[in-house]
Amino acid sequence: MGKNLALKTKPGTLLVYDVNKAAVERFVDTFPQAKAVSDPGEMAEKAGLVLTMLPEANHVEQAHKALWDGLDESSLLVDSSTIAAEEARRLSQKVMDAKKGTAFDAPVSGGAVGADAGTLTFMVGGPSVEAVEKIKPTLSLMGRNVVYCGQNGTGQVAKLCNNMLLAISMAGVSEAMLLGARLGMDPLLLGSIINNSTGRCWSSDTNNPHPGVVPTAPASRDYQGGFSTHLMAKDLRLAMKSAEDSATNPILGTMAAKIFNDLAKTDEYGKLDFSSVYKWMNKQHS
Repeated sequence: MGKNLALKTKPGTLLVYDVNKAAVERFVDTFPQAKAVSDPGEMAEKAGLVLTMLPEANHVEQAHKALWDGLDESSLLVDSSTIAAEEARRLSQKVMDAKKGTAFDAPVSGGAVGADAGTLTFMVGGPSVEAVEKIKPTLSLMGRNVVYCGQNGTGQVAKLCNNMLLAISMAGVSEAMLLGARLGMDPLLLGSIINNSTGRCWSSDTNNPHPGVVPTAPASRDYQGGFSTHLMAKDLRLAMKSAEDSATNPILGTMAAKIFNDLAKTDEYGKLDFSSVYKWMNKQHS
């Protein structure tokens, strides 16, 4: 995401900050048109739009506190973290009630491949369509689709629903590929058939969990890179909490959440791409 911002904006207009100073130095060395700032306060004072992407809601809240004094009513705060919808609403409302700018939740889908190619989908929750138009040009530098989902928090609802389905589909594709391989089917041929039939989905045609079926998929490099099992488990925990709060009983989602939560706790699978569920299934059935 940062790469596309650096390459598509005027030199000196992209400001970067991270608590990991070495990461900032590497980024600025690679993209000298970007400028590092010393602290979040300087970022807030100099940038009209601030984009954050952090692991948990409490990190987003800490970032807002660090930015706070430099913000004003014209500031635009876009958070692309994946957090609970109610947390997104609370944090956004706090910003806007204090007249510290306009806040949006804008989680993304598309994975590492989409981030690199600039083809992400942004699911945006915000106060109005008109407000989203102010941030759309910047988001469009990183994504192909910028979708207004409704009021603050709805971007997170869309993301959690999408990722629950993604986890279910990955588990399903893994089972199908494993069954075919165990029954003597050539995995490359089976993958091709699925991807030209009704079973086709992102988990089969882009991130196929069987090594070698999709050469660019994490499975073809020992599940390195991609979207970690740990992060998928986190998103599923958020989805399950939202389901509980809305009196919804997602049977398949609950099963997927248990599988990925169990895998995330292991040293072997936690940091691997979540398609490593195939590797785990293969071992379970050995």
